[in-house]
Amino acid sequence: QVQLVESGGGLVQAGGSLRLSCAASGSIFRVNAMGWYRQAPGKQRDLVAEITSGGSTNYADSVKGRFTISSDNHKITVYLQMNSLKPEDTAVYYCNARGITRATTDFDSWGQGTQVTVSS
Repeated sequence: QVQLVESGGGLVQAGGSLRLSCAASGSIFRVNAMGWYRQAPGKQRDLVAEITSGGSTNYADSVKGRFTISSDNHKITVYLQMNSLKPEDTAVYYCNARGITRATTDFDSWGQGTQVTVSS
């Protein structure tokens, strides 16, 4: 019912920057929050950053000061600007969106993931 399409991953050298985008579509009545999670090989999926419909943001300690999350509510798109990238940022990054569908049911949807690789 709700689809998320991510773009912007890739290979970058340490200290470089990447910008991830995630566009939501489908039977959406309201998005309450959108965010980015990441999962490195052999590790659990962890929150990187999230933003609520009211504009409140939350960041993992490891990315504070380097990553910035923003959203375009009209386009139902969330962005993650990643600066000063480190090798330990290497992971598959997943977009997440939570809200209410037009059928007034809750949704909690995930994108397919985009690989970010930071070389040292």
